Amino acid sequence: MTATSAHSAATTPVTVGPAFADPAALGLGAFAMTTFVLSLANANVVPTAGSAVLGLALFYGGLAQVAAGLWEFAKGNTFGATAFCSFGFFWASFWWLEINPDVASKAGSAGVGAYLLGWTIFTAYMTVAAIRTNGVVLAVFVMLTLTFLALTIGAFSGSTIFDRIGGWLGIITAILAWYGSFATVVNATWKRSLLPVWAAR
Repeated sequence: MTATSAHSAATTPVTVGPAFADPAALGLGAFAMTTFVLSLANANVVPTAGSAVLGLALFYGGLAQVAAGLWEFAKGNTFGATAFCSFGFFWASFWWLEINPDVASKAGSAGVGAYLLGWTIFTAYMTVAAIRTNGVVLAVFVMLTLTFLALTIGAFSGSTIFDRIGGWLGIITAILAWYGSFATVVNATWKRSLLPVWAAR
């Protein structure tokens, strides 16, 4: 390499790919709102919220979370991509079950319980991975695991008490997820850490 070519290489600007905004704000916000509305029904605070949540389940909790997950893949975030895509498709599958009551009827309480058990297991092992993210995300996953567990017991046993417990746990989960979304948006917009998320060290 000549001196001229070396100088040219040194002064040539490096092309950097587009910077992606943090998709966690969208993913957590979509998850929080959909979980909150459904949990109001499960807790029997607003029983009719179970019908109102269907649109959210397909579009906001479903499609928006999957979109956030795909952006997490692009950013190289395995945890975020797996979480948002999985729970986005959870909400889409929930929507499908709700608009096809004959399917849920054929599955029965045991079938629905098995469905919820699978999500409990998935959420539990994602909680282990969440330990290395931040305190807010970890809290969301701990509470979500407990929520799924209560709903699973309720489905298998037919106990409305566990459904109510799952509803209240879901409300707490939603509030935590909303805080995570809020903190992500505020910190990114203000360009500094105004709201703590207690990142893992």
